[in-house]
Formats: sequence, C-alpha cells, structure tokens
Amino acid sequence: MDEEVSVLEEFLRDWRPEAVVEHDSMGPEQSRALANVLEVPAPVDELPPLWHWVHFLSWPPHSELGPDGHPLNGDFLPPVPDRRRMFAGGRLTIVEPLRLGTPAERTTELGGVTVKQGRSGEMAFVTERREFRQDGRVRMTEEADYVYRSGETDTKSPDRLRPTDFPPSDAPWQRRFVGEPTRLFRFSALTANTHRIHYDEPYCREVEAYPGLVVHGPLLVLLMTELAREHGSLTSVSYRLRRPVFSGDPVLVCGDEDGAMSVRSDQVSAEASVTFSERR
Repeated sequence: MDEEVSVLEEFLRDWRPEAVVEHDSMGPEQSRALANVLEVPAPVDELPPLWHWVHFLSWPPHSELGPDGHPLNGDFLPPVPDRRRMFAGGRLTIVEPLRLGTPAERTTELGGVTVKQGRSGEMAFVTERREFRQDGRVRMTEEADYVYRSGETDTKSPDRLRPTDFPPSDAPWQRRFVGEPTRLFRFSALTANTHRIHYDEPYCREVEAYPGLVVHGPLLVLLMTELAREHGSLTSVSYRLRRPVFSGDPVLVCGDEDGAMSVRSDQVSAEASVTFSERR
C-alpha cells in the first residue's frame, strides 16, 4: 500500500503550478441565464454567493479535450495518469458581494496537495485557492477541493439501487428537486463543464460505471445556498459533497435557522454550513 501511494506522490513531487490571474467583465447575461435554470429571480446589482461559477469561464479548443470531456491540460490539473476527477467540497468567505457590471479579477493559486489511500485506491486531494477583487479591493476568497484518482475504481456499479421517492424530513426548510437531463445540459453550458458524466448516459454506464447522468456537484451546492438565501444574507459557505446524485433521483434540499443545509435521498449526498449577516 505504501509503495502504491509513493508512486502517485512521485508524479506530483515537482508539480508546483504558478498563480494565474484572470479577468471578467461581470456582465449580467450569465446570471440571468442561471436564474432561469434555478428558477429564482435574477440579480440586479450584487452577485449571490457562488454565482461567480458562471463567470471566469475557460473554453479550450475542442482538440484539447480528453476522452472524458475534461481538458487534457490545465494550470491546476495534476499530472496523474489516466486521471479521474471529482469535485469534493470547498469554502467561500464574502467580504463584499461581487457587483454585476464592474470588471473583476480572480487570482488562483495552488492551496495544497495531499495523497491518501482510500478503500477504492490511492487519491490525490488538490485544493485551489482563489481571491476575487473589484475596484482594487478583495471581495471574496474561495477554496475548492478536488479529488483525483489514477484510473477507475471497481467499487462503482451501473446497477446500483436508486431512490424512488422523496425522503421524510422534519427540517423546517425543505425543497424537492429532481435533476432532469435538460437542466443538467443547461448548467453544463453555463459553467463550461464538458465532463461527459453530465450529458452522455452511455458513457456514464459503460465507462464510468454510473447508473445514469450525474447531477453537478456545484448545482447541488447552489440548491442549498439558494434555499438558505430565502431566509437571510450569507457571509460564508462551507460545503462537502459526499456521494453522487443521478438524473431522475428524487432528493430533498433541507436547512434550518442554524445554517445547517443538506441534500438527501436515502442518504446524505451533500451538506453545507452557512453563516448569515442578517436574517429575514
């Protein structure tokens, strides 16, 4: 086991990507489109928490995409052979909301790399740290955690049992959600996410051993923060993605006044903790 981990560590030993600075005009069109996907009112001035995910987009040439739809190369894509990627979680701190129509700058740097051995094999945990500025001031800081493995795990199955009904819950805040393929397609387009697990069902089953299309992790997080936003303004979000949700699965988005949020079916798929600057 130790020898296997050391092999992955060897691939990452000299990987030290430099910081990357990007700019976005923060035009309102992307936010209006996301509002329609989420079926919430479009923002007029201030960008809601995590809506920056539809800004600062990267569209590499088609020839630079790999068999899974992900880019083959990138500043923060680790040199892991036969790379498989999963969005695992993150944290956001809001000093001031980003404002629409005001150009913004994002600086991304490597926050850390850790190699661990899990039940399904070796994994590399990569954290990207991002800082957002407008008018020369830091408006937000964000950390995003990704898990990379070399090759596919044999613990997944396309024939796994799936939930058939919404779970019971006594949470004071609740919203039902089913991720239809059309909504997943629109969210993929809005976030420039070309990963085939979100739109190519034969690929999901035959290559990645999933029973159906995978609902985007960021979409699950946005469902939690949007439910929380109905009850107050947010200053921070910490979230973790535990297990995938598949298209057609009935899930319940839950929350309470303490800011404990979750997405659940028969098990918890995602959870978040939010802090409020003020409550409604």
